[in-house]
Amino acid sequence: MHFEERTLAQSAYSDIRTMIVDGELPPGTKLIVRLLSERLGLSATPIKSALAALERDGFLVAIAHRGFHVPEVGLADMREIYELREMLDGIAARKVAATPDAAGFVRTVLDPLLTKQRERGGDGDLAGLRDLDIEFHRAIWHASGNGRLTQVTDNLSGQIRLAWSGRPSGGVPRTLREHEAIMDAIAAGDPARAERASRAHVRHSAAAYEKAVTRRG
Repeated sequence: MHFEERTLAQSAYSDIRTMIVDGELPPGTKLIVRLLSERLGLSATPIKSALAALERDGFLVAIAHRGFHVPEVGLADMREIYELREMLDGIAARKVAATPDAAGFVRTVLDPLLTKQRERGGDGDLAGLRDLDIEFHRAIWHASGNGRLTQVTDNLSGQIRLAWSGRPSGGVPRTLREHEAIMDAIAAGDPARAERASRAHVRHSAAAYEKAVTRRG
């Protein structure tokens, strides 16, 4: 694939992934290349490349003779996703807490994000809170210095959003308290405590999701 084609495919990937994660293309939707081409102003080639990449990353399923569909993410899938997220988020928090300027990172990056989260929570802006929650965790992934971890956790986070419909997992007050606990451990330069706090946060989110699914069932 030439550079220009690869760039167009990456752009298509990003746009279609956003449509899936934000619920514009809900589970069960069949993706039609012609319609996506018209919508994104791209030829069929980058669209097909993007769909294949999204299928590899778990955002689409390919059904024989029926094309690509947005998957239904079941409880068993979510257990696997949260299991991986718990491990990877713990690693990221531990690595960040061990960096020389961990306290500065918390002060300049995480503190402002937590303040915004509190404001969105107080205003009842759950969509804004959802976006800030992702930004909070993504900042820690990036600060870990492990590019592969960042890529994997970002994909897993997108799949969680697809299943969770963008709601904060388990309630706003708990989420904010646990974010603060992660921040305190990182700022203190305590890798072990940062990992424990981060893993506990993901476990609680997983339990909240399972409880919500059970209640709906």
